[in-house]
Amino acid sequence: MRAFGTSQGGTRREDIRFLTGQGQYLADILPADALHAVFLRAPVAHARITSLDVNAARVMPGVRAVWTAADLEEAGVTGSVLGVVLPDRRGGKGAKPHRPALARDIMHHVGEPVVLVLAGTRAQALDALDAIVLDFEDLPAALELEPGGPQVHAEAPDNIALDWELGDDAATTAAFARAAHVTCLDVRQNRVTAASLEPRAALARWDGQRLHFAFNGQGVWTMKRELAQLLGLKPDQVHVTTPDVGGGFGMKVMVYPEHVALAAVARSLGCAVAWVADRGESLASDNGGRDLSSRAEMAFDAEHRIIGYRVHSRFNLGAYNSQFGQNIQTALFSKVLTGVYDIRAAHLRVQGIYSNTTPVDAYRGAGRPEAITLLERTIDMAARELGLSPFDLRTRNFIPTHAFPYQTAAGEIYDVGDFQCLLDRAQALGDVAGFASRRDASAQRGLLRGLGLCYYIEAILGDPTETATLEFTAEGRVRLYVGTQSNGQGHETVYARYLAGLTGLDETLIDVVQGDSDIIAQGGGTGGSRSVTVQTTATHGMAEAMVAEFAQFLDAETGRGPFAFEDGIFAAPGTNQRFTLIEAAALARARGREDLLRHSRKTRLDGRSYPNGVHLCEIEIDPETGELRLDRYLVVDDFGNLMNPALAQGQVHGGVAQGFGQAVLEEIRFDDAGQLLSGSLMDYALPRADDFPLIRFRSEPVPSLNNPLGMKGCGEAGTVGALAALSNAALDALWDRGVRHVDMPLSPQRIWGWLRET
Repeated sequence: MRAFGTSQGGTRREDIRFLTGQGQYLADILPADALHAVFLRAPVAHARITSLDVNAARVMPGVRAVWTAADLEEAGVTGSVLGVVLPDRRGGKGAKPHRPALARDIMHHVGEPVVLVLAGTRAQALDALDAIVLDFEDLPAALELEPGGPQVHAEAPDNIALDWELGDDAATTAAFARAAHVTCLDVRQNRVTAASLEPRAALARWDGQRLHFAFNGQGVWTMKRELAQLLGLKPDQVHVTTPDVGGGFGMKVMVYPEHVALAAVARSLGCAVAWVADRGESLASDNGGRDLSSRAEMAFDAEHRIIGYRVHSRFNLGAYNSQFGQNIQTALFSKVLTGVYDIRAAHLRVQGIYSNTTPVDAYRGAGRPEAITLLERTIDMAARELGLSPFDLRTRNFIPTHAFPYQTAAGEIYDVGDFQCLLDRAQALGDVAGFASRRDASAQRGLLRGLGLCYYIEAILGDPTETATLEFTAEGRVRLYVGTQSNGQGHETVYARYLAGLTGLDETLIDVVQGDSDIIAQGGGTGGSRSVTVQTTATHGMAEAMVAEFAQFLDAETGRGPFAFEDGIFAAPGTNQRFTLIEAAALARARGREDLLRHSRKTRLDGRSYPNGVHLCEIEIDPETGELRLDRYLVVDDFGNLMNPALAQGQVHGGVAQGFGQAVLEEIRFDDAGQLLSGSLMDYALPRADDFPLIRFRSEPVPSLNNPLGMKGCGEAGTVGALAALSNAALDALWDRGVRHVDMPLSPQRIWGWLRET
């Protein structure tokens, strides 16, 4: 079954709603009777609570309740907030310390929730915070990304939460023993925060029998399961919904302590409770991203082919295991450990370290940007040491097209790829031959110009199964129920337009329904660039089955079959009878065939898809100030068959912008006592529109074999490639001035300092 009759470009249908102020974000739909929640948060990084007096706050005007950890325990909420653990090379699994919804005895990081205050207005709740007396005894704070130091949790001696490995250590060691050349590189990847346009928010209401929990997340089913378990409810007593969401980027996937506390107090009081974070508490309490230090070693033979690669990383988990915290720099990093290169021997060892800082978890790319940044910076350094161009060294080591399907040293199976084609295309479109003259022109103006290259690959993650359900309404409309959750990517457009193209349905009659655990039994949510690939595959299968059922119905109903479906019309040969899907559904309704008015199909992808591509950029640095300016940026991507080229380009642009933010501007910083130094947008720098030239995007598709539509996800690819491309460009610009190492963020102060140190 093929799509027809509709362009997968054009404007996004949801934009009209958003641009005219009709978006239904959580703060827009709070009921008038909802109590407003605020949290007293830990003011220090590590301390023992010696006294907590909330009595004065409880009698403040408008205050309905003030809850501490003791109140949660009295309400029966004693479980730990979700945090997965992985196998540990030392035996068993990684550490799993208890993470309470409200801190009870020890405060483990600045921003940890300690007390929940409910009042009639937010202002009244904030006033009540000032009446709370919190006394504590300071404890030494663990802040270093290395074993040892002040103990964070007894379950993790030396603060080592996890010691994990993957690959063949013996084979890798043997490869290094026979190497003609070895390149070593240490890379520090800075901590960042998602800083989504819409802060985290939630609304909890108990009606006497059921909990309705609304939050601005990336999927409703994990939240449903966890709230039911932690509150001792049956699954059918929990209804979770998600309205419009203003950005997630991985940070909003998780169940947070605030969610559990809000749900518990709403059930206890039998009322609606609302919480909307402000920017300051978001910076202090949202999960951070990245924050790791790695040593990469790459072994080459005499022909400059990579024969071994090993990595030893330490990553910051923060004060607790966040939902996927232990997974990010281990299992997810390993998915693209060896990138697009034919490396047969590789070994990865990773240690997770607890510290007295905010927990760290998934951020756009979730482990794959970190792995590609390390790999692509190492191969660029190797090219310098070997006296080769970075293009030539990559060409010598690409996985050849005839080798697919290709199993990597980490066990991933790449289905297809033509890496040399994309690299050649990027060199031509990026006018690499003309770079020398552009560098000379920059030098004449006193500026240092650098060329940065990255060839990335990423693995689409998340649940490989998804369900699409279509329902014909009595009003002549169509509802498409999906298991993903839009966070601003344009899902309503791509899903409705694709269904219209498959079926001939008028796109304006299609309503996309998402984010409701009562009416959508299960779904994989949004994350890991899975959404469009897995959801449209399910829609495709559902539409095929639906058309076949309607054709059989029309055959039997009219006696004029066999009916065939083409260009949105059912027709039988030798007759003038024609039916659209809407007309066929109306006939089925009239004949009492309710079974034909709802169609559902669950699909499982055959395997992952592996988007890949080239990022090529040029930057200029002013050596007098250290300022870095991005001058040119080109992306040549293989996303397979594109469902909507305009949306794919938008995802690339957004991903590159976030990558630029981390590479050049952004960093969450703590002082020596664990106090947050970047606690506002005056201190935490985000990229602006005038930081960017036109970001050029080209598609060179090699369709995936692991789904029937040949698609590859695109949501995170821009960020995966940007970090290394920009870092390599900066080092290229500074190399002739004697700078031999750079780390993100590439801020003016740091660049200026590197230049002065040479």
